[in-house]
Amino acid sequence: MVEVRTTARASFIPTIRAVASDLAARADFDLDAISDLRMAVDEACATLVDVAAPGSHLRCTFQVLPERIQVHAEVEATAGTTVSTDTFGWRVLQTLADEVAVQHLPGADGHATVGIVLDKRAGVPTR
Repeated sequence: MVEVRTTARASFIPTIRAVASDLAARADFDLDAISDLRMAVDEACATLVDVAAPGSHLRCTFQVLPERIQVHAEVEATAGTTVSTDTFGWRVLQTLADEVAVQHLPGADGHATVGIVLDKRAGVPTR
């Protein structure tokens, strides 16, 4: 498992996107699957940064499994904050990932953890 934790700001998303690409390439994903994973991670992180509480962190874990990578991204948000699943961005995310879901976990002090979990399969090996 690989974990990246940054301040929840859009300027750090390219670093997380690069980690996703590198892991997929090392797992022998085909070029289309690598590109899809990179864009899905970008969209998931951007969505979460938009709902993040001020000063919170964006935490992204990557689990490399046989033939797929599971990504779990999360931020701390104010209680009652949700990720909208009826937006164009969410539709893009559903198209790029093989599976995608939103998680909401209540927290302390008026905060909650909001996350997006996605799976991407490797596709056809290029070798």
